[in-house]
Amino acid sequence: MSTSKFDLVVIGAGPGGYVAAIRGAQLGLTVAIVEREHMGGICLNWGCIPTKALLRSSELFHQMQHAADFGLTIDKVGVDLKAVVERSRGVAKKLNGGVGHLMKKNGITVFMGSATIPAKGKVQVESKDGKQDLTTTSIVLATGARARELPGLEADGDLVWTYKHALAPPRMPKKLLIIGSGAIGIEFASFYNTLGAETTVVEVMDRILPVEDAEISALAKKAFKKQGMTILEKAAVKQLDRAKGSVTAHIETADGKIEQHQFDTVISAVGIVGNTEDLGLEALGVKIDRSHVVTDRHCRTGVDGLYAIGDVAGGPWLAHKASHEGVMVAELAAGLSPEPVDPDSIAGCTYCWPQIASVGLTEAQAKAANRDILIGRFPFVGNGKAIALGEPEGLIKTIFDAKTGELLGAHMIGAEVTELIQGYVIGRSLETTEEELMHTVFPHPTLSEMLHESVLDAYGRAIHI
Repeated sequence: MSTSKFDLVVIGAGPGGYVAAIRGAQLGLTVAIVEREHMGGICLNWGCIPTKALLRSSELFHQMQHAADFGLTIDKVGVDLKAVVERSRGVAKKLNGGVGHLMKKNGITVFMGSATIPAKGKVQVESKDGKQDLTTTSIVLATGARARELPGLEADGDLVWTYKHALAPPRMPKKLLIIGSGAIGIEFASFYNTLGAETTVVEVMDRILPVEDAEISALAKKAFKKQGMTILEKAAVKQLDRAKGSVTAHIETADGKIEQHQFDTVISAVGIVGNTEDLGLEALGVKIDRSHVVTDRHCRTGVDGLYAIGDVAGGPWLAHKASHEGVMVAELAAGLSPEPVDPDSIAGCTYCWPQIASVGLTEAQAKAANRDILIGRFPFVGNGKAIALGEPEGLIKTIFDAKTGELLGAHMIGAEVTELIQGYVIGRSLETTEEELMHTVFPHPTLSEMLHESVLDAYGRAIHI
């Protein structure tokens, strides 16, 4: 067994881990990264990136079906699911190789294997080549998370799928049940429903997309039902009876009754579980709460030199949050004093159709905080670019502090809002007031003009509604 010494050892090469490694190397630290499966982690290989590739295919399919609306003629529009999946996997493979190149470019030592932390400042890597001990000043735990599975609803890869099975499906579902209406569940519901699956979504909370602003959730529900989805809120799947080629779901509805519905495929999307097992964390004194490592605002675990970032450290479970935490802890390890990542200024994006994006407080949260608020709204139907694109359905909603003009939150549904939201994210980061946003000139014709109009509307000055 050999021993190597590093300034920084990162466990996990997802969007938090590999970014932490790169930033550490930029700051002159000697860095090692340990990954047991895929460079790029779940996000790149089995999450953010391949799902967007699938959704892009479904978006194009939808557009092709409505080609006549744009004066175009297309005959025999069809879906080759195998080819769609192969494209998605190819995109992930390309980016996986890109992460490996970045490690080499930045002089980062890569260990492919499983890691444990036997003591403070020590990491042991077990791979096919045996065991290797690493000593270090700082350790970054970036082990991510996996799909949560409820008793009796466990995935089997045949009738019941997790997100991994849904990304490389053995067949095209005909009658599909989605359990859970968070970002993962709704994105798969959107993809398969658009390709022709008869789709039902079951959500235990009183509305779908429960972390979003209630007004946006209601608009999303309306859009999904218009697309043919069945939405069951305040409902729960109590049991799955599996037979050859079919699943009978026992669903408790909002009125407490149990209904039985038959499906050929079920996707379970009921949250995630942090990957904290078999690392030696408990022996080190690391506190774990509901499968996630407890940290302070700087991602410190309470054990000297040990940080935890990304999904393993709790919500919001977003790749971009993990990446910025990675930069922050690398700078801490290098002796700098970075600002902590503010979760309230991190945008959430759901890439269903229509897209959904948000940042900051919802209307309900702002009221619960006893803030005196002003609300602006601007519909997509009032925007020339949206109409020209054939995307007239959607809404931009902004929430301001009535006394200070602070932008408390922004919430959107419609075409390309996952791109538009960054305008408000920057505004919040710069502590921009309503006056500064009003005085900003937005280019025409663009969807971004709706950001301006929503601000104007909050103060009774909207032009185009």
